[in-house]
Amino acid sequence: MRSVKIAIVFAACFLSGALMAQQKEAVLKYVDPTIGGVGHLLEPTRPTMHLPNSMIRVFPVKKDQLDDQIAYFPLNMYSHRIGNIFSVMPYKSGEAPKAGMKFSYDLEKTAPHYYTVLLEEAQVKVEFSPSERSGYYRFTSSEKKPINLQFGIINKGELNVKGKRIITGTEQFKDMQAFVYAELSEDVTATKTTTGETKKLEVKGSSAVLSVRYGISYISIAQAKANLQKEIPTWSFDAVKLKAQNVWEKTLGQIQLTGGSLQHKRSFYTALYRTYERMVNINEYGKYYSGYDRKVHTDNRPFYVDNWIWDMYLAQEPLQTILNPEREGDKLESYVKMYEQSGWMPSFALVFGDNPCMTGNHAAAWMADSWYKGVKNFNIKKSYEGLRKNSLEATLLPWRNGPATELDAFYVKNDYFPALRPDEKETVKEVESFEKRQAVAVTLQQSYDDWCISKLANTLGETKDAELFAKKANNYKNVFRVDKGFMWPKDSEGNWIEPFDPKFSGGLGGRQYFTENNAYTYNWDVKHDLFTLFDLMGGKQKAEAKLDQLFREDLGRSKYNYQATFPDATGGVGQFVMGNEPSFHIPYLYNYLGSPWKTQKRIRSLIDTWFGDNLFSIPGDEDGGGMSAFVVFSMMGFYPVTPGIPEYAIGSPTFNSISIRLDNGKTFTVLAHGNSPTARYIQSAKMNGKVLNEPVFTHEQLLQGGKLELTMGERPNKTWGTKAN
Repeated sequence: MRSVKIAIVFAACFLSGALMAQQKEAVLKYVDPTIGGVGHLLEPTRPTMHLPNSMIRVFPVKKDQLDDQIAYFPLNMYSHRIGNIFSVMPYKSGEAPKAGMKFSYDLEKTAPHYYTVLLEEAQVKVEFSPSERSGYYRFTSSEKKPINLQFGIINKGELNVKGKRIITGTEQFKDMQAFVYAELSEDVTATKTTTGETKKLEVKGSSAVLSVRYGISYISIAQAKANLQKEIPTWSFDAVKLKAQNVWEKTLGQIQLTGGSLQHKRSFYTALYRTYERMVNINEYGKYYSGYDRKVHTDNRPFYVDNWIWDMYLAQEPLQTILNPEREGDKLESYVKMYEQSGWMPSFALVFGDNPCMTGNHAAAWMADSWYKGVKNFNIKKSYEGLRKNSLEATLLPWRNGPATELDAFYVKNDYFPALRPDEKETVKEVESFEKRQAVAVTLQQSYDDWCISKLANTLGETKDAELFAKKANNYKNVFRVDKGFMWPKDSEGNWIEPFDPKFSGGLGGRQYFTENNAYTYNWDVKHDLFTLFDLMGGKQKAEAKLDQLFREDLGRSKYNYQATFPDATGGVGQFVMGNEPSFHIPYLYNYLGSPWKTQKRIRSLIDTWFGDNLFSIPGDEDGGGMSAFVVFSMMGFYPVTPGIPEYAIGSPTFNSISIRLDNGKTFTVLAHGNSPTARYIQSAKMNGKVLNEPVFTHEQLLQGGKLELTMGERPNKTWGTKAN
């Protein structure tokens, strides 16, 4: 009997140990929102506190992470890097409020779910934790003195006090309004002040701890109150913090890793956290205000806004299609509603309406990619209607949405966007004065988007449309100059623009001909027809040599001269630009040229060089997750080169293993046997136990819970992975 009891106890211990071994690692500890907090040339990242894809987003407002002064704490960011609404700031008892306040670096702690800092001059500890449509600040005096707070309006509006503990406010921005309802943890006295159009509310408490919990709404103050009462009904800062922590642990823990260094894990999980900053759901428990028709709608389905699609269609949305396909369908349906409400498919779908930045009709790429990867919970027919209308009836001009112009009529007739010569003045009034025509980039990106529309037309049985858009998808050929081997601007007479320097022409950012980069980047911007592109370059061998040279080509001038003209083209390796989105797919093109080992070499080098875990570890504008998604994919070992084709190019994983818990309950795994910082080259591969000799795999294999096994080595295997070519 005793032996049976011992056996039972042993078995219980064994099972307990096995279960513990299977438990997921808590990974939130690896996230450091300050990574990339100093921009190389343009914008730094912001250490934002929020829940995944939620309306409330807060960060301490300062120039960058080296600034020793905080201007204010917002109650919400209404759009990534565009603007904030409402503010709060402590000030020292007995003194007038200040415009900003110094803080202690060593006492500032930042995480997605929690922020704290000590303001030196006021000697006040500030803490914040978010909910979905509400937030919670706690202010504690180190000197045990009463807390004084100054609430403010950042744009235009007003604040009011009700009784002794309630503050309400309305703020106007970008032709719409936001509302706040805030409760204080004790009775206060309040005084309104106005300087010009700047309105403030000075609040004086009576104790050394003063908490503020508040709701934000785009509908009304009453709705802001309802949002707060539903999400933060009690005075418990720690409860809000713990709930936010648990949400982030579950979200980030969907991907588990082994191997790699601490730096690698910090880089990876911080990048993953950033991919959840946008889009944000502004449905307020069954209602939402739409900036697309200026109306309040009743709808229980989420309504997502704040999507910079030019940046996000490449990797961020494809990543979320893997991780959260149902949510992705909700985002896409939000775009459909925006089209129905405004008459145009949006470009940058912000909370206040479309902000048609950049080039292309990239909602087509996003929608096609999601559809062919199994996301079906959105209205594909209405989506197609909007995409078709934008392509055939809207202007293709950068930074503009709406009816076609004479330049669009030219494009329809001649199959390329006409460029101006260096000495020509613009005559088309609709062309934005700073952004110019970007003629070559427009032709290239519209060709790709029309290819995506052609695929959707085929799926929907729109045969004539499919033929029309398939023809338009070839327009990129009209701006490739075969004798020069470069994408090249062409005037309205069909003549190549001369003089033209592929490295430098086109004015600031190359904007007369390109978008933020030069011809060396846009030479490869034909993601939908790579093999024809290689043929235009003289065949695969010459195309591969050209790709090799891209990473070695000299700038042809001083760095400061080059960067003054191309400030977006940071993170340079030769003429390759790691710090801007059009370059993301380029290192993976070796997979299609018969030399996947070069992709493996380049990806590891680029990740290790440009994406570390310090203040300078983002080489360009991060754009709210757009660049971070490239990091997540590449560190996992694969990348979606052509959104719209449900497959992934294999790179070189940073980690020994990664596992992704899928929405369907299965797990996709990448195992890299023998992986190390020097063993970055794939020697052989298997998918689900079967030999894999292609440097690609399909989305269907991923969804089935596939297992990709890679055997790594320190020397390249130059014969593996060539069969896809």
